[in-house]
Amino acid sequence: MLIRDVEVEALGRVDVRVAAGRVVEVGARLAGRDGIDGQGGALLPGLHDHHVHLAALAAEQASVRVGPADVGGAERLAEALRGGKPGEWVRAVGYHESVAGPLDRAALDRIVADRPVRVQHRSGELWMWNGAALRAAGLDSAGDGRFWRADERLRPRVPPTPLDLAGVGRRAAARGITGFTNADPEPAADLRTLLRPLPQRLTVLGLDPAAPVKIRLDDPTLPTPNELATRVVAARPRAVAVHCVTRVQLFVTLLALDEAGSVPGDRIEHGAVIPTEALGWLGRLGVTVVTQPHFPVERAMAYETDVADDDQAHLYRCGTLRASGIPVAAGTDAPYGTADPWAVMRAAAGRSGPEGVAPREALGLFLGAPHAPAGPPRSVAPGAAADLCLLHVSLREALENLTADCVRATLVGGRAV
Repeated sequence: MLIRDVEVEALGRVDVRVAAGRVVEVGARLAGRDGIDGQGGALLPGLHDHHVHLAALAAEQASVRVGPADVGGAERLAEALRGGKPGEWVRAVGYHESVAGPLDRAALDRIVADRPVRVQHRSGELWMWNGAALRAAGLDSAGDGRFWRADERLRPRVPPTPLDLAGVGRRAAARGITGFTNADPEPAADLRTLLRPLPQRLTVLGLDPAAPVKIRLDDPTLPTPNELATRVVAARPRAVAVHCVTRVQLFVTLLALDEAGSVPGDRIEHGAVIPTEALGWLGRLGVTVVTQPHFPVERAMAYETDVADDDQAHLYRCGTLRASGIPVAAGTDAPYGTADPWAVMRAAAGRSGPEGVAPREALGLFLGAPHAPAGPPRSVAPGAAADLCLLHVSLREALENLTADCVRATLVGGRAV
């Protein structure tokens, strides 16, 4: 297939020939029959979302969104939870205490008691059930109905949630996404089969032999640095991707990597709080930070009250990581954040102070290879996979707006998806 008259960065307006799933030729006025007329629009490597939770994202379409931006208060929360037919299960997601305070069995029963209701916290790690749900699942004796990281235990007790994976794939393709890294901490053995309807390329932390092993940390059960180092050594020769959302989790991880030794591919997931004194340490270890620079924008009001004053300046760093020579890439963390990487780019480029980055750098957060997310960006060049994002507009105009509206077509392995 010949993609005619496209702008390729550093080359200007050229033609691009694709065959057998790869770019085979780039040049001016290539011979052959046109496949796509690019009309001068930019042709980019397809975007790769380096941290996402795909099954949860698919389940979101069958759920009621009850986050601060969705319901905005207790009265609207009640309306959302009462919206279905009496007796039918309600699955609600995205909740934060700023909506109506902490939820438990008693609080939910006061809101809605005539149908089973389960509400997932915005973090994705806590479920809150009402009495009807507990009784329907045979868990009536389960105390206050709050379940912390109990998905595997709870899943067999609830009706199956329809997963609109085809819809996830279509929406991602409309945003120029050609690949995902699924970052579930304990992926089911059949996850790849489950995700087969997606047209995008897929990397699964923990399952793929070349992908890092995910290690999730919790402050209440935090291992010692020595204990974590033992887990890291046990994962070798594979890299590790360590979930770090607090200051103490980060420092325990850095101490453990000092002891175990870091290897290429080691990652810090989120890096929610990175104090200034940790920057040199991260640089020395050479680990990549896969972060969410949009969270301080999406969650600004909640962070003002939820995050300690000492940590406010260190949230989801981006610009200072790049300035310090620390490899950094981005993931949406959808559905716990926006699923639109262009919105993440806008947030990264729009942040004030040292954490802001130039628009081209923001785009680059999604152009790394799956196994080297902050490595040299993928390019449109002979030999590269034909995973491509064609825009309606020039690269200059795209960087001015950073919106998915600029995407015209997305190709995976040379096939339009």
